[in-house]
Amino acid sequence: MTAETEGTVYTVGGQDWDEVVAGAAAQAEHEDERMVVNMGPQHPSTHGVLRLILTLDGETVTELRPVIGYLHTGIEKNMEFRTWTQGVTFCTRMDYLSPLFNETAYCLAVERLLGIEGRVPERASIIRVLLMELNRIGSHLTAIGTMGLELGATTVFIYGMREREKTLDLLELITGLRMNHAFIRPGGVSQDLPAGATEALRHYLRVMPGLLGEIRALFDAAPVFIARTKNVAYLDLAGCMSLGVTGPILRATGIPWDLRKSQPYCGYQEYDFDVPVAGSCDAFARYLLKMDEMDQSLRIIGQCVDRLAGGSGRGPVMIEDAKIGWPARLALGPDGMGNSPDHIAHIMSQSMEALIHHFKLVTEGFRVPAGQAYASVESPRGELGCHAVSDGGTRPYRIHFRDPSFTNLQSAAAMCEGGMIADVIAAVASIDPVMGGVDR
Repeated sequence: MTAETEGTVYTVGGQDWDEVVAGAAAQAEHEDERMVVNMGPQHPSTHGVLRLILTLDGETVTELRPVIGYLHTGIEKNMEFRTWTQGVTFCTRMDYLSPLFNETAYCLAVERLLGIEGRVPERASIIRVLLMELNRIGSHLTAIGTMGLELGATTVFIYGMREREKTLDLLELITGLRMNHAFIRPGGVSQDLPAGATEALRHYLRVMPGLLGEIRALFDAAPVFIARTKNVAYLDLAGCMSLGVTGPILRATGIPWDLRKSQPYCGYQEYDFDVPVAGSCDAFARYLLKMDEMDQSLRIIGQCVDRLAGGSGRGPVMIEDAKIGWPARLALGPDGMGNSPDHIAHIMSQSMEALIHHFKLVTEGFRVPAGQAYASVESPRGELGCHAVSDGGTRPYRIHFRDPSFTNLQSAAAMCEGGMIADVIAAVASIDPVMGGVDR
């Protein structure tokens, strides 16, 4: 604890509880009685291993200090020791509720360094948009479901998880995995849509609007939910701008800032959709925005399916540059594992030089020209950016991500201080932080 011009500054680390309490007690020596409460890092309503140190005056929160770092995985540092393509396997595990956005931001940055942004096949870009919008729906359903659970609405949690399962089933059908897909690669995607994917997507588009309507019927006009979220966790435009907050929290102030519209990527400028906004700047507005955004995601998914089924979406799904593109014509073998005999025969029947190059591409990776690039996407929580630095080798010199959960978490104190301790639960739920992204 040190005295600074802006007031008392706490340095909070592990095994520090006695020090924190002693510091708070000394500060409150000549004030009314205060109580310091430790919420987390294993509290069921902190959305993961988030620690909140609350100073209370009765039930009023006078100070809130978030403590992070309990889930640190060293993903960014680990990526420096893997090839550029292998890096996808690491970054997909950051924000584990939106892995496909992590992959896309990273691959866009790598493609910018390679100078191949305009050479990514159209079909690959359509599949990227399709997967991201499915992922957005799955992430928002988790956010709304857990928000309901933490406020006592257990039925909403069951509905949210039920609909999320339908979304994850589609992601598993297309990529082979429910999460941490490593499906989006520099230059395109790892493989094309499997048989039956188009029909499954069309069925999803038919049933989901009604299922989302059931959640709205439970929440939109529920008196208890409105009382717990309306005019709670208030953060206006000035606060968002000061703290760098983006995503639904920013759009709840009435500003339609969405990178899909303001700085289009992956061809988003070719899709017809709206950017929902609200003006009440509170937790209830953030819930409404997530519901509206899922409706818009369904619109985009429908357009993706039409384009993939039509003539404009036909073609390869990986850049046709043998020095960059990994194999993208994969198929399961008859035993349900490995590659099909036809694909193996295709690789082995090439010249010895081509076979050696294929082996080196997979084991050593491709070289990326020296330089640095930044690329960003609109994730479910806001601007997710990747700053990639290359020294000209086959591995990144440095990779750093701007994760929206990390930035948005700064707003917790502004939302909660001066409010009731019960409102902290609604505030954190409306921020929707994912600690895998915070502690990457």
